[in-house]
Amino acid sequence: MTKTDVHYPTDINLLFDAIRKMVTLVMRICYQMDISEWRQGKHHIRKAKKLYRRAQQLKRSSSKDEAKKAERDRLIIEAHNEYIDLAQSLIDKTRQALISIQTADIIMQFRIEEVNRYIAHGERQIDQIRRRVINDETIAHHEKVFSIFEEHTEWISKGKAGVPVELGLKVCIVKDQNGFTLHHRVMINETDDKIAVSIVDETQSRFPNLASCSFDKGFHSTSNQEELANRLEKVVLPRKGRLSAINKEIENSEDFKEARRKHSAVESAINALGNHGLDRCPDHGLKGFKRYVSLAVVSRNLQILGHMLQQKEVKRLRRQENIKRKAA
Repeated sequence: MTKTDVHYPTDINLLFDAIRKMVTLVMRICYQMDISEWRQGKHHIRKAKKLYRRAQQLKRSSSKDEAKKAERDRLIIEAHNEYIDLAQSLIDKTRQALISIQTADIIMQFRIEEVNRYIAHGERQIDQIRRRVINDETIAHHEKVFSIFEEHTEWISKGKAGVPVELGLKVCIVKDQNGFTLHHRVMINETDDKIAVSIVDETQSRFPNLASCSFDKGFHSTSNQEELANRLEKVVLPRKGRLSAINKEIENSEDFKEARRKHSAVESAINALGNHGLDRCPDHGLKGFKRYVSLAVVSRNLQILGHMLQQKEVKRLRRQENIKRKAA
């Protein structure tokens, strides 16, 4: 996977991001339109940050005393209420300011649309904070946004020790026996088993000689096993769960085991791609993310090509040295 350049998201810090950007942009618009209504915009941001920090620092009590726990819960609700009330008042004030602005300037209209986008983010976060903190409701995962700046960011649970979750997008790569990345795909709300067939089709459209492919277990499904068998001469796709006698025989065969041993080189390729920029994407937007991933793949392929040419030149020079030595 490739991480997006975002901070760890909580509903209250996402709300502050939305308020900060909304106020900053409306201040700029009002200044350019010679409107004095938002002269105290920086003060509003500082006040919102102070209330955000207060809500952030209050934690649930672990005391066994029910009175102490109830008092702490009251303080938490009070702090969050004060924070979202200020945020809502700033949103209402911003909306009123935008209604009063009449302009035919295309750039100004674009900025107004940008402010409206942050208003929508702010209102969503206010709703989720109210539901979570005050109504004690669990927010469904599909309703959550993990960055208001990089909205394509996904919450990826990797299950690794010390790294329970990462923020970004999964990237699937197809690598050949020489280490070159033949094809890659940025996965948006997709799981491995959903793209196994399509990524083979896309790779074969560019490299018709692709006859065999090794996959991780995550790509397994019964339909994938059948469809990939129709497309490839050899499919190395470990099955999940308990194996039947036939499948156990297949996966214990020497050919299958040999292919699985070679598959470990993919982890090395993934690590090398990470070292060539695929670890974290600093570019903005989904289009920038995809472009950055593609450039990282190209840079890695160029490095492999350069290494192969270097090795070829080293061998040539050694042959010349041997010829000279024999001639002497």
